[in-house]
Amino acid sequence: MLARTRVVALTSFVALAAFAPCLSAQQAPLTPAQQYAREVYKEIIEYNSVNIGGGTTDIANAVAKRFRDAGFPESDIFLGGVQANKHNVVVRYHGSGGPNGPKPLLLLAHLDVVEALKADWSAGMDPFKFLEKDGYFYGRGIIDDKAQVAIFSSIVIQMKKDGYVPDRDIVVAFTADEEGGCCNGARWLFSNHRDLVDASVVLNEGAMGFIRNGRPVANTIEATQKVVGGFTVTAKNRGGHSSLPRPDNAIYQLSAGLMKLADYKFPVIFNDISRAYFENTAKIETPEIAGAIRALLKNPNDAKADAILARDPLYNSMLRTTCVATMLKGGHASNALPQTAEAGINCRMLPEARTSDVRAAIVKALGDTALEVSTPAEREPRASAAVVPEVLRAVEGITKEMWGNIPVIQIMQGGGTDALSWRNAGIPAYGVSGLMVDPDDLRLHGRDERIPVKSFYDGLEFTKRLAKTLTTVKTVP
Repeated sequence: MLARTRVVALTSFVALAAFAPCLSAQQAPLTPAQQYAREVYKEIIEYNSVNIGGGTTDIANAVAKRFRDAGFPESDIFLGGVQANKHNVVVRYHGSGGPNGPKPLLLLAHLDVVEALKADWSAGMDPFKFLEKDGYFYGRGIIDDKAQVAIFSSIVIQMKKDGYVPDRDIVVAFTADEEGGCCNGARWLFSNHRDLVDASVVLNEGAMGFIRNGRPVANTIEATQKVVGGFTVTAKNRGGHSSLPRPDNAIYQLSAGLMKLADYKFPVIFNDISRAYFENTAKIETPEIAGAIRALLKNPNDAKADAILARDPLYNSMLRTTCVATMLKGGHASNALPQTAEAGINCRMLPEARTSDVRAAIVKALGDTALEVSTPAEREPRASAAVVPEVLRAVEGITKEMWGNIPVIQIMQGGGTDALSWRNAGIPAYGVSGLMVDPDDLRLHGRDERIPVKSFYDGLEFTKRLAKTLTTVKTVP
């Protein structure tokens, strides 16, 4: 999960959450279930499972061992993947419905993490050493996505220890290369071993709850996601000796085009999920922002309203396709004029967008026909999964039980997640975690990635309740 979602300018949420439990409260002594979850969390954080140059097989084996030690038979544990170092693990916990009963609940999370260097983190911290300090857990993947790996593992193992038998099977699938790389495990499992991961409902990453001043103020459900796409923009010319500079410099030419692209904004387009998101957000925003939201919902071409909302990176990403330069490469020698300069453009396209249309917009925005723009393969549009009433009621009810009368808002994920295969096959798949974070302190993929300690344990309790609710046949057919 790459661009994680922040809910609105949250100052107006404080009144709604006035009586909500405070996340800064001192953590009570851990229960045995919480202690076990913490042990799993620590173990998996300390596996360096980076997606590029690393692998997931060791961590997959460690997770599988946890299930074996809890009494799960080998016949219910699957390990495998495209490459020897990119294994996935799938475990089935049998419910009372039997093989002809209702389809399972699938708990989906990924084992890989983005790269991290100890030198880039604060003194005394190592991204691959689990650290609890000042009310936070630290480590690479502490949110994205090893928190859910630890939570999903722990609650299913605890169910077995407790002798709890759900009405339907529960399947956990922990996968490789969600963050990128050769061997996306979720797609591979769905395409090659669908019998293992077929489901009635999928719970995945992609959404969190939000806190302000230590208090929960909103919970979210991710119901669709943008399309991730990449383009390369290239400038080429004849080069020459650096002592004889000419106007046709590939680096300057590329830079001029990129500055024009930086000024370009794709049009505002609402889909069902983003429209509902903004309609609900307007009810709890400041008057200025709420007014701009309502104006833009009424007229997506309202430039004044767009300018107000686009100041917020989250709102801007929810309104439109975005493309941004993320990589640069140019020249071949310090004393030679550059013959080639390249820029990598990372796009987050709206679910309905076509790659060819986005490429055409980039070409036009660059304003230089001499600049070459790569033509990647067309990406399949993302399906939405408007939250079925039974799931929404379950999330709303548990949210209220745990955090009081705070809103539950459906969102469009700005990044990509592994829910895509199931969602495009018509299987309801949602990002929902119950992990509460401060939107002004999101460190996913960044330095000193962390999560409040209490947030992890609250997410554990939230997910346990939700999984039990959704495995009751009368709740979800």
